[in-house]
Amino acid sequence: MLKKHFCCLILAVIITSCGTKNPYKTTEKAYDQQLKTLENQITSKEVQPIPVTTVFIDTTYASQLGIIKDTLSKTGSTPLLNGISTEWIGTVNFNLRKPSFIIIHHTAQDSLQQTINTFTKSRTQVSAHYIISENGKVVQMLNDYLRAWHAGASTWGKNTDLNSSSIGIELDNNGFKPFTEAQIGSLIALLTKLKKEYNIPMQNILGHADIAPGRKQDPSALFPWKTLAQKGFGIWPDEILEEAPFDFRIEPALRIIGYNTKNLSAAIIAFKLHYIQTDVTAILDRKTIDTIYSIYKKQLQ
Repeated sequence: MLKKHFCCLILAVIITSCGTKNPYKTTEKAYDQQLKTLENQITSKEVQPIPVTTVFIDTTYASQLGIIKDTLSKTGSTPLLNGISTEWIGTVNFNLRKPSFIIIHHTAQDSLQQTINTFTKSRTQVSAHYIISENGKVVQMLNDYLRAWHAGASTWGKNTDLNSSSIGIELDNNGFKPFTEAQIGSLIALLTKLKKEYNIPMQNILGHADIAPGRKQDPSALFPWKTLAQKGFGIWPDEILEEAPFDFRIEPALRIIGYNTKNLSAAIIAFKLHYIQTDVTAILDRKTIDTIYSIYKKQLQ
């Protein structure tokens, strides 16, 4: 009799399991297929030419992408503090995140090879997507869709994690010498490519000092921001400055432009490093006030 009941129980379990098919099996399969496509996209390391120079791509990081499947597609139940557990159902509507900022740095090192060595040692905890040498050579070290560690603790407007939303470009320069014509030529060519591919607003092409006032000063006051702005990469004050209104307030204007103004003096210096360059003190003279007003108006357009 016990054996008969046991057999009935087994039969009931089989029938129940057959009747509980996963209703999302088709979409889960589509999710996995799309994920595989995106995985192939971000691990593709073909050299792509850009105007003026050739892109040399270092592929040593590709071996680390073996974890990409786990980090992108990890499924299952996650317990929450209130006792509820999440349920995984994969959507079929998704793609890779695209960068919306470009942050320009100088390496503050003595050679391209020294910077490559820095970026290929795990103990340094620093990286960038591209390095441009003095002779114009461009080295790509990370796929544009992946998150490099170049911005550090930084903010721009309400964006408090620039690493997650930006492409980092390092220029081989120790911070005390002019940037070369070949280097800036390659930078403009690279910016042309990136701005078009990701539809990056021109006002979102910034320097490290802009997003980290008081902590960083790169690229230096020798960097040709005006030249870049004339090519459509960044904004620049009017040649003839309009005098700021009597009630124009500096701190909120800098904050609206994007600067972190918790340390107002540092924000003023960072602004002048980018837009004035001949004077990088915290002094608010007439030219500085009117320049801030000019950029403030352009940022609102």
